[in-house]
Amino acid sequence: MGAMHTTDDASPPPVTISDRLDGRRALVTGAGRGTGAAVAARLREAGAIVLGTARTAPPVLPDRHDFVVADLTSPDGVARVAEQAAERLGGLDILVNTLGGSRSPSGGFAALTDEHWAHELDLNLLAAVRLDRALVPGMVGAGRGAVVHVASIQRRQPLHAATLGYAAAKAALTTYSKGLANEVGPYGVRVNVVSPGFIRSSGADGLVERLSTGQGITREEALGQVMDSLGGIPLGRPSEPAEVAELVAFLVGDRSAAITGAEHTIDGGTVPTVG
Repeated sequence: MGAMHTTDDASPPPVTISDRLDGRRALVTGAGRGTGAAVAARLREAGAIVLGTARTAPPVLPDRHDFVVADLTSPDGVARVAEQAAERLGGLDILVNTLGGSRSPSGGFAALTDEHWAHELDLNLLAAVRLDRALVPGMVGAGRGAVVHVASIQRRQPLHAATLGYAAAKAALTTYSKGLANEVGPYGVRVNVVSPGFIRSSGADGLVERLSTGQGITREEALGQVMDSLGGIPLGRPSEPAEVAELVAFLVGDRSAAITGAEHTIDGGTVPTVG
C-alpha cells in the first residue's frame, strides 16, 4: 500500500502576535515618577491611550488631560480617578497599579503604630482593591481586559527592620490578585502580578535615607544593609524602572494572552528559590 498524500502540502501561515497596543485605553497609578512613570511612557510608546494618576503630577506631561491628581489612599480619591477614567476614556482595556511604598520608621514591629499599619495597607493594598472594584466590572462587561498589580519580592523576603508593614500589605495584594484572576478570567479579563526586587528609584533612595537616619549610619552603610538583607543581587545591579515597564507592557498585550493569575519576579536573581 503506497504512502498517503495530502492534496495541499502548503504549511499554515505563521501566527503573528503584535506587541502594539494601539487605541487601547489604560490607567496607570503611581504614574508621577519612577516605575509608574516608566510604565505610562512605555504603554504610550506602544500606542495606548494612557491616563496617569498620582498625588503629584510629573513636571512634564504629554498633555495635561492625560493625568489626574488624586490621593488613592482615600475612597474619595479612588472615586475621583474612576470617574475621570470613565469620563475621559469611556472605559478601560488596561489597568496597571504601581502605587506603593512605605513611610514607616525603622525599628521593627514594635515601632509600627496603628496609624502606620493603616497607611501601609491603604497605600499598598486597599488602593488597588478599591480601584478594581470600581473599574474591573466594566472590563468584565466588555469581555476583555488586562490588570497588573505591582507587588514586591518583600512579600517573600520581608525586611523587618524597616518595611514590615509594606511587605505584609504586598503579600496580601498578591493573594488577592490570584483570587481576582480566578474570578474574572472566565469573562476575558486577565490579572497578573509583577514583583520587583531592588529598583533604582526615588522610593529605594527614601528607604536608604530612613535607615541611615534611624540607625545613625552613612547612606553607603544603609545601602549595603539593604543589599545584604536581600541576600545580594546575582545580576550585580538593581533593576531599572524601564525594565519593569517592559515586563508590564508584555503582560497587558496580546503576546501574553494565555497568562493570568501568575506572579512575575524581576529582581536580578535576588530571590534564591523557584516559585
